[in-house]
Amino acid sequence: MSLLNQIDKTRVPRHVAIIMDGNGRWAKSQGRERIFGHSHGVESVRAALKAATRSGVEFLTLYAFSTENWNRPQEEVDALMNLLVQTIIGELPELDENQVRLHAIGDLERLPNDCHSELRRAMEHTAAHRRVNLILALNYSARWEITHAVKQIVAEGIHPDAITDDLFASKLSTADFPDPELMIRTSGEERISNFLLWQIAYAELYFTETLWPDFREEDFFAAIVDFQSRERRFGKTSEQIAEESDPTHTPYEA
Repeated sequence: MSLLNQIDKTRVPRHVAIIMDGNGRWAKSQGRERIFGHSHGVESVRAALKAATRSGVEFLTLYAFSTENWNRPQEEVDALMNLLVQTIIGELPELDENQVRLHAIGDLERLPNDCHSELRRAMEHTAAHRRVNLILALNYSARWEITHAVKQIVAEGIHPDAITDDLFASKLSTADFPDPELMIRTSGEERISNFLLWQIAYAELYFTETLWPDFREEDFFAAIVDFQSRERRFGKTSEQIAEESDPTHTPYEA
């Protein structure tokens, strides 16, 4: 029986973010080059997107290329950029069929021209789709994003007293999306790696030993089932949460 049947559709996280890790190790285990793992990871992207759609997740953010990834061997970077372009072109019919809207966050202007143009074309092409939002984090880092937001606030001459959490969030590249409630990282690594540091302040973190090229729908469902087993407190005590969920509870008034 699929884990999908164990998911309470009334408590599905609206936004799930994934750090797709383990492509290189998977390729090495096959006796192949790292790009072999990246290419096979495309099938895992399809699986995650399908699982998000089936479970009712509205926003899916994938950490596709970080600012630090430019430090990898040039051959691998070039192959990754080519793979990204070809994948975007090849996936458009399926994005249309499943009513998926494509977005991208990060310092997109630094991407190669062909990658940037295909990305923009795909985002414009899918702009009317409403079923699920797929957000690619490309040439992205949270520190870059936060620094960029601070520069915007300074440039706009906003008074310090006017700066609130909401105002700051409005300057981030994710301003149009809700914060992730669940962050998944594959391959057994248990760190955030400069990903959505502001946005995941209250997200549940889920780490799996599964390498990204082996990640499939059931892995995604398992993460949601685990998410739904947790008590989300947002800094409150269990007693406060219980009182707020009790319809007979009357707040104390002095």
